[in-house]
Amino acid sequence: MEIQTNTDHSIATTEALTGHVSTVVTDSMQRFGEQITRVVVHLSQGKDSKSPAGEHRCLMEAHVKGHAPVVANAHASNLHQAIQGAADKLKRATDSVVARMSAGAKGGSRIVDILVTDPADESAQDGVDAPNADNAGRN
Repeated sequence: MEIQTNTDHSIATTEALTGHVSTVVTDSMQRFGEQITRVVVHLSQGKDSKSPAGEHRCLMEAHVKGHAPVVANAHASNLHQAIQGAADKLKRATDSVVARMSAGAKGGSRIVDILVTDPADESAQDGVDAPNADNAGRN
């Protein structure tokens, strides 16, 4: 798993910071093994509309094989808390995505399959005609 750390102009990128990010991400995401190809971490100090002045923000983006990137972010009063908070959220979100993906691999229903299935198509496949909207409610 590749870990990439990006910072804004207000945060100095140091070996210590990069090492801390790498340790936190590896500890929280190691259970997913080869399913995660890359994690991109964006660190910034808040002066935007979503966070009070002086608040730190950490956004993490995990690239899961066979799925769109999973994103989580956290705001905190210091950078270490923001990093840990985002890592915890990313772990929960990734766990959910991987569980849905593996449910499909084990013969269960994947979320995509459930959303795409049209009930009218299923009844036509079973040899039963779908109810006719013109005759609905008539005896």
